[in-house]
Amino acid sequence: QVQLVESGGGLVQPGGSLRLSCAASSLPSDYRAIAWFRQAAGKEREAISCISNTDDGTYYAASVVGRFTISRGNADNTIDLQMDSLKSEDTAVYHCAIDTRRRPSSGTFPCRDARYDAWGQGTQVTVAS
Repeated sequence: QVQLVESGGGLVQPGGSLRLSCAASSLPSDYRAIAWFRQAAGKEREAISCISNTDDGTYYAASVVGRFTISRGNADNTIDLQMDSLKSEDTAVYHCAIDTRRRPSSGTFPCRDARYDAWGQGTQVTVAS
């Protein structure tokens, strides 16, 4: 069973940066996509970025485009989220999630079409002065 563990959250001042990491264990090599979501207090969960395991195609929500970057981490089976120019409205619990279904044998799979079936417990990001 896939397990996801997020790390890297914390308190940062507006305009600062944080780098989140999602470490996956028992990860099937042919999964479809990994994503980062966030949920602020009293708000619905928001999909903010994802990366496809077919062509490394990425997606960013309008609220984070140009400020956040999703990438494969230096360690095996890790996906990072570099967050720059942080704003108070970025304050939330950040979760990574994976679509463990087998990826298509050919062609690409847009990560926005993923159905995420394994989730991490989340890491708190607080942006405040």
